[in-house]
Amino acid sequence: MSSTTSMQDVVIVGGGHNGLVAAAYLAQSGRSVTVLEKLGQLGGAAVSAQAFEGIDARLSRYSYLVSLLPSSVIRDLGLDIRLERRRYSSYTPLPGTDRGLLVDNGDAAATRRSFESLGADFDAWQAFYGRTGALARAVFPTLTEPLLRRSELRRLVDDTHWIDFIERPIGEVIERSFDDDLVRGVVLTDALIGTFAPAHDETLAANRCFLYHVIGGGTGDWDVPVGGMGAVTSALAGAARAAGATMITGAEVLTITPDGAVRYRHGDDEHLVNAGTVLSNVAPSVLSRLLGEPGEPVEGAQVKVNLLLRRLPRLRDASIYPAAAFGGTFHINEGYDQLDRAFRSAAGGDIPSPLPAEIYCHSLTDPSILSPELSASGAQTLTVFGLHTPHRLVTPGSNGSVRAALERAVIDSLDSVLAEPIESLLLRDAAGRPCIETKTTHDLEAALGLPGGNIFHAPLSWPFAEDSADLGTAAERWGVATAHERILLCGAGAQRGGGVSGLGGHNAAMAVLDGH
Repeated sequence: MSSTTSMQDVVIVGGGHNGLVAAAYLAQSGRSVTVLEKLGQLGGAAVSAQAFEGIDARLSRYSYLVSLLPSSVIRDLGLDIRLERRRYSSYTPLPGTDRGLLVDNGDAAATRRSFESLGADFDAWQAFYGRTGALARAVFPTLTEPLLRRSELRRLVDDTHWIDFIERPIGEVIERSFDDDLVRGVVLTDALIGTFAPAHDETLAANRCFLYHVIGGGTGDWDVPVGGMGAVTSALAGAARAAGATMITGAEVLTITPDGAVRYRHGDDEHLVNAGTVLSNVAPSVLSRLLGEPGEPVEGAQVKVNLLLRRLPRLRDASIYPAAAFGGTFHINEGYDQLDRAFRSAAGGDIPSPLPAEIYCHSLTDPSILSPELSASGAQTLTVFGLHTPHRLVTPGSNGSVRAALERAVIDSLDSVLAEPIESLLLRDAAGRPCIETKTTHDLEAALGLPGGNIFHAPLSWPFAEDSADLGTAAERWGVATAHERILLCGAGAQRGGGVSGLGGHNAAMAVLDGH
């Protein structure tokens, strides 16, 4: 074993999409930048993969949609990526019936008829999302600027919107705005993606999750990355390399010191690089471990299932084309009361039954992720995201059995709202195995280093500073500060991190350029 010592202006620990954003900005500014990635490829959770042996389909394996990535980042870095808008917002079957709610962004009259067929109030829906739209237009532009204080941002937002969405549990405004249980549930789901919380959550964790889900792009729309999520990180890596950044994969960081010394292993050799600034694109609790400091425990609360089907399944509601129902977010067993029962069940240590989940069909919007032969055959991908499955359900040594139980729960939940069993439609891989892949929180922790399988790295924070906060340094003003002056957060654990947004990377780069 040999060792080397070198110096860099910036060392970025973790080659996920945020680290690549920071690397591209800083290398473009003339800084010497090295990115250290433990895995054999860049991209972290934002990657595409051929998940099924011998099947030419590249799935967005972990992350799947894009909403919070600012167009300014795409322009600044010259990224050649396409994000396709989905015509349909959502379809939600009414459990136990052959009816459902279709939200068609391209046909307001059809959406109204769908609401009225269930006795639901379409005008209340329009009014509610008019309010979140106003919130999005006020808040989203601030995410790529230094943090506003609470009182400063509040002045940009209607006072009733601020109270309902920022200061009071999200369940209150949902219940006040809607009478229908199914509609209430569809709205609440945006507060629960990756977040284990009830509707009436006094910690307001559900509110913070909801806020980030409805402000993206100033509209709240969630788009499909053409070519899969790997196309986004490939473009980012290309921009960083073109600007002169060095990317080292298979580099396991062993220790970091507060003065910027990063020790890592690459192959059989250990290396020491002394950095003017270290940007941490790993979870804050992982950074604490690398610094030899105690870290806070975190917990994720979701299960991800990828499926490849020979065609879309038939619906119980014969009036809705499957391509319309699966063209947006397909909600299953996510009524308001169902979500509450699922939360209480999981809090008691049980897998919810039925399991609330939502489905995305990437290949309907972007068939390029399938080979021409697969696409011509009618094959489609489905990504299922199950809610209220906290990491605490996976006890030591139980991941295999819990994974199987969660997969079964997802299949049963799907079958409960479809006109035919989903397993009968699964393609088989080269070894004859069904094309279904399930990722628990434990799997995310093991594969990606996400503590507790938390997709946000840490509990989400508000996109503003409290009025009493110290904003004396650039790192504090940009929401990327740690207890150590030369170490900044640049990942999802930064103050405005979470999701495929690039915000953590952008804001850390801005702090460095501002002298942090």
